[in-house]
Amino acid sequence: MSNDDTISRRTALKILGVGVGVASASNVFAQHPHPHTGVEMVSPIDGETRSQLRFFTGAEMMSIVLMTDLIIPSDEHSPGAKDAGVPAFIDLMVSESSVETKNLWRKGLAAIDELCQKEFGNTFGTLTSEQHVAVLKLISRNEYQPRKIEERFFIAIKGLTVDGYYTSEQGIHQELRYKGNAYLKEFAGCTHLEHTS
Repeated sequence: MSNDDTISRRTALKILGVGVGVASASNVFAQHPHPHTGVEMVSPIDGETRSQLRFFTGAEMMSIVLMTDLIIPSDEHSPGAKDAGVPAFIDLMVSESSVETKNLWRKGLAAIDELCQKEFGNTFGTLTSEQHVAVLKLISRNEYQPRKIEERFFIAIKGLTVDGYYTSEQGIHQELRYKGNAYLKEFAGCTHLEHTS
């Protein structure tokens, strides 16, 4: 997108309906150090990175990179999903999932490419930024009552994007500004006058 077309993370999250409750939709939970997944994502995907993928093809991973970065984009406050290593996290999690989950991801990505061919005459990875947003809006319309495979896929990718991002160093420390547990030398207790007597 050009600078004139960029939207804030808050606006993007509103559009896509990303909420904390979605994280529980994923059936794979893990706190993870992204650099140790063994998959370093770059864009576009080069031959070396493609050979490190655990489940997805290079073309599928490119679509995942684009989608996750639209779900949680970079802003002035913190990096987005791509920079936090979320696509590699998704590749790892799906590679360790059930056959049913793997089928949902593979068939969902294929259904999205089919939809893109029908709507725009090309696959998701080759569309413009505006077309990417249009496709995500389309597949997220029935999020609470998904009927099509691409709608169920959107729930899955949104859930793992949120899980991956908010368990990464960038999500926890830069976005949420979590400082960790603080050591207190002493606990003063309540200082309200009515509770001190």
